[in-house]
Amino acid sequence: MRCPQCGFEAVAGATFCSRCGTRLFWPRPAAQREYALVRILPSWWHFLRRIILTIGFAFGGLYMLFVPRLDFRVGLSLLAAAVLIITLATLHRRCTSWSLTSDRLIERRGLLASHRREMELADVRSIEVARSFWQRLLGIGNVMIASAASADFMITLWDVPDPERIAEMLRQARLKRLA
Repeated sequence: MRCPQCGFEAVAGATFCSRCGTRLFWPRPAAQREYALVRILPSWWHFLRRIILTIGFAFGGLYMLFVPRLDFRVGLSLLAAAVLIITLATLHRRCTSWSLTSDRLIERRGLLASHRREMELADVRSIEVARSFWQRLLGIGNVMIASAASADFMITLWDVPDPERIAEMLRQARLKRLA
């Protein structure tokens, strides 16, 4: 093995260079277990249109139920549609998540058919936070993480609460991973 500092040919398996004393290789750390840091879900603000639609259907359904000259079946249908919309929005929110562990970032999407993407923290090239005017008012934003492994591989955490904190957690986890 050749010393990176002085170029001296050291004995195979030596830890230090006998000429300059430079460490030739670092001993492998004991096997470390990966542990979860945080699980991130999209904000409820992302589903605001669906929530407003649900409220409109619910009020329309209740109005149709309690006005005697209107058909109550239409009111029941509107209430059923409101329950269905809010149930689907809740499922969509719960079935989209991002998990930050000590070693990687994992994106999971889907209920019946699932999609999972992973990015090693050592491969993170850049972390970007983008917030529109409305997102800033609501305290949410998008966090884009680009990979150094591929030019077009990017994971976007959309409409997450407190995106600056999440970006900082990613930076700190990456620095710990690289150390």
